[in-house]
Amino acid sequence: MADRKDVDQPTGTEKMGHEWDGIEELDTPLPRWWLWLFYATIIFSVAYVVAYPAFPMLSSASRGMLGWSSHGQLDQQLKADQQSKAATRLAIAQLPMDQIVANPRLLQAAVEGGRSVFKTSCVQCHGSGATGAKGYPNLNDDDWLWGGDIAAIHQTISHGVRQPGDNVTRTSQMLAFGRDQMLTAAQINDVASYVRLISGQQQPTAASTRGAKVFVDTCAACHGADGKGIRAFGAPNLTDVIWLYGGDKATIVETITNGRQGVMPAWTTRFDPVTVRMLAAYVYSLGGGEKQPVQPALIQEAKADGQP
Repeated sequence: MADRKDVDQPTGTEKMGHEWDGIEELDTPLPRWWLWLFYATIIFSVAYVVAYPAFPMLSSASRGMLGWSSHGQLDQQLKADQQSKAATRLAIAQLPMDQIVANPRLLQAAVEGGRSVFKTSCVQCHGSGATGAKGYPNLNDDDWLWGGDIAAIHQTISHGVRQPGDNVTRTSQMLAFGRDQMLTAAQINDVASYVRLISGQQQPTAASTRGAKVFVDTCAACHGADGKGIRAFGAPNLTDVIWLYGGDKATIVETITNGRQGVMPAWTTRFDPVTVRMLAAYVYSLGGGEKQPVQPALIQEAKADGQP
């Protein structure tokens, strides 16, 4: 009786002798194809462990007989990528910035390289679309504090604004006329009214008339007698509708009272020269870039010849 097999009658399969609430387990063999596949995965896993890194150790992992690693593969891919771009990077490094702009193929390569750098390092201040924010300029328009030709943009990116330790960094001096008691509160209010007048935000008033004289005496040295700004000083144009900190009356009063001392890092301390050039090319391509300015000597010659 002990040797008698208990067989499931409907299927003809021997039972295992286990039963749970009337449910009995059958001794159904695995399909042959599944067993062969299982054995194949065991053989493959053993071979993989031998050939590739697999076992973690204190500071690394087992190297494997093939000597392959993901780090090594990445290094090879990076080297291949660098070799393919070596000629382009060399041209970007050696050519003057205006010649890079004049070469469509080279400019496109520089722009694409600069775009990736901008997305990782510049969007925090200028925004993902480079439209800026309060205190951070919009790089898409044609209003530039220091100049919008590619050489000027490259200079600004390279040396920053008020970068400590950089002797050629961009530096402007918007004084705190109220805090340092150079102008009275009434005079500041009058100048703010005049600035809003020349920027087309209000009609002439008695305050703006008084402010015009204060502007000439105090502000014209940097912003120009017409208020259009002087790029050599980093003084903004006050006659348009583009404002770095805001053009409402309260903000203008705040600017005149306490001054503005915005900063921007010098990216040559963080990036190699080619990367800085590519970043300049990208900013130039955003839409507000200007043509190379006419050299001062040529301007003087033109005036001497009676040309406008």
